[in-house]
Amino acid sequence: MNFNTLFLKSFRVLLLPFALLYGWVVSLRNWLYQKKYLKSVAFNIPVICVGNLSLGGTGKSPMVEHLLQLLETDTNLATLSRGYKRKTRGYALANQTTTALEIGDEPMQFHIKHPNVSVAVCERRIEAIPQLIQDVPGLQTIILDDAFQHREIIAGYNILLTDYNNLYVDDIFFPTGDLRDERKSAKRADIIVVTKCPAQLTVEEQEEIIEKLYPEQHQSVFFTSIAYETPYHIYNPSDEWVLTLRDEVLLVCGIANPQPLKDYLHEHAHTYYQLSYSDHHIFSIEDLQEIKEKFEQIDAKSKLILTTEKDAVRLVKYTEELTNIPMYVLPIKPHFLFNGEAAFNKLVKEFVANFNNTENAQ
Repeated sequence: MNFNTLFLKSFRVLLLPFALLYGWVVSLRNWLYQKKYLKSVAFNIPVICVGNLSLGGTGKSPMVEHLLQLLETDTNLATLSRGYKRKTRGYALANQTTTALEIGDEPMQFHIKHPNVSVAVCERRIEAIPQLIQDVPGLQTIILDDAFQHREIIAGYNILLTDYNNLYVDDIFFPTGDLRDERKSAKRADIIVVTKCPAQLTVEEQEEIIEKLYPEQHQSVFFTSIAYETPYHIYNPSDEWVLTLRDEVLLVCGIANPQPLKDYLHEHAHTYYQLSYSDHHIFSIEDLQEIKEKFEQIDAKSKLILTTEKDAVRLVKYTEELTNIPMYVLPIKPHFLFNGEAAFNKLVKEFVANFNNTENAQ
């Protein structure tokens, strides 16, 4: 553990009184919803919520993409996000001219990769859903991105994610820890997914984690690792670069937790250098100049710049600056361990089918 990490952990311990106060406020809020002093609304359309109890990245975007791919051919589908760090406010529905600055990087990623899915953003989901239903004729299913803590909406199905390296049962309230909701809120989930697991997770480790999570009888627990796919050129997806141990890589990323990505490059590239930016960073011309200068300093025959899909939607606008640079995008997806994908997909599809059958019968 380096000095900066040790200092940060020590500083966060000093903030424990604030964590206790924050926890009390969160618990009071949940109690008010439980006793119906604060009202929640359900909609007569299948609503699937993907979220977590913690701050930071637990792999929500790859999970949302998995659901989009799973459902988009069978149902008129939409996804609704907050649109974090966008330059606009209020409700917005993506169209052909939309940019990442208008809706945020992750929704823009969904919009580009899934053009048949309606992508909307709004800070208040409760206001956005009626507008979305009005704007998208025949809308059949909505996926809420990062909305587990939004108690104003009663989602029909809740998928709760927790990071293998920071399980919610081992965490405490922010700012001393990373919890933004109380642990017992996990009882509201239908599915719990332990994300970012080692690919070689053993059955014994799986059983130990399930015992720690102590799921309710109605809950199913799944385990996923990060699957990295073949990098593709930022302007030409058919131009792919298969990484080898001869390659030297400049990693450019502004994501919450780049450690799994760095571990991947450590195994699949000869050497990597990193330019790190804050999560959801809006890249500037000065940043582009820094990236180009750093790349030119790498003295190797086989070299490339590698970035994430989330970062790529904020970089792609710099056509003039990047056209002649080998910048590649590394896509990821969740890989279900212990042959869990079929069971997970079946549960989600059954929810949508059963919801529609129930509505049609009424």
